Amino acid sequence: MRAVILKAFGGAEQLQVATLPDPSPGPGEVLLRVRACALNHLDLWVRDGLPAKITPPFVLGCDVAGEVVALGPGATGVAVGARCAVHPGRSCGRCDACRDGRDPDCRDYGIIGAYGGRQGGYAELLAVPAEHLLPMPDGMSFVDAAAVPLTFLTAWHMVVTLAALKPGETLLVTGAGAGVAVAAVQIARTCGARVIVSSTSAEKLARAKALGAHAGIHHPPEDLARTVHRLTDGRLADAVFEHVGGGVIGEALKALRPSGRLVTCGATAGNAAEIDLRYVFSRQLRILGARMGSLFEMRRVWALVAEGRLKPVVDRTFPLAETRRAHEHLAARGQFGKVVLEV
Repeated sequence: MRAVILKAFGGAEQLQVATLPDPSPGPGEVLLRVRACALNHLDLWVRDGLPAKITPPFVLGCDVAGEVVALGPGATGVAVGARCAVHPGRSCGRCDACRDGRDPDCRDYGIIGAYGGRQGGYAELLAVPAEHLLPMPDGMSFVDAAAVPLTFLTAWHMVVTLAALKPGETLLVTGAGAGVAVAAVQIARTCGARVIVSSTSAEKLARAKALGAHAGIHHPPEDLARTVHRLTDGRLADAVFEHVGGGVIGEALKALRPSGRLVTCGATAGNAAEIDLRYVFSRQLRILGARMGSLFEMRRVWALVAEGRLKPVVDRTFPLAETRRAHEHLAARGQFGKVVLEV
């Protein structure tokens, strides 16, 4: 099969088109003909050398959609020709964390194309567990299907499971153009919450409002906490959806009301963050970390996508042979929504 491999850790120049042996589906697995694979900032971090228990040469790519072309021994519940997306998480299914529905806490947890040495979707073929398939509704494109799993699952885990957002509450979403933020805006609206978004781009703020955000903050130059204070008549935000890191997270904490909660899943603007602890203890704030979500949560998200209540947003597509350009486009942070490879 044709694939794009990561030759060594480093820049986009380490990505190379190659020919690899076709994978064979194992017990309970199917062989998927990959039609689309979405990029995530996780791909960039792993490419750059984020400790992820992988050894180059390696095939990146977490978000996959395609057609089933073969069934492995014991694979049930799916037929050859089925159009499916793929839940990217992998766990043992036996430990206490897995039995409690806390898949990402499993000691053997991995993400295809990222953590744990499981090859990903920058390839023409991929073997995946049949139970991790997400049937695509009629009319959905492979590109749109690939744009859903990791970001919408992570956003659901952050907004619904960890932040426990309630109707009438206010959620502040930072970095409005990212795929995970686009998902968070839509999920918060399904919760009946009010959404405020922030971005350095006025264009991205406008597009986020078109998706359902109630207000936008051009930050910088606008002061994040003071503007949230004004927009909420002094009440401040009930929760913050944060994935930017760097200097943003400290400012976002100041925008929280007493006993508010901040959930974070990334650090695209930098891993080091300065936090004024006086806000944390004086307001009794909660800071929660998130890493994707469970298969159970993924199925709940996919049901809403199939109903049309949650909709993927695609910024741009690239052919598999131009994966380097796709990485460079994502790294420039100018996108609104997902960047997707067509295979």
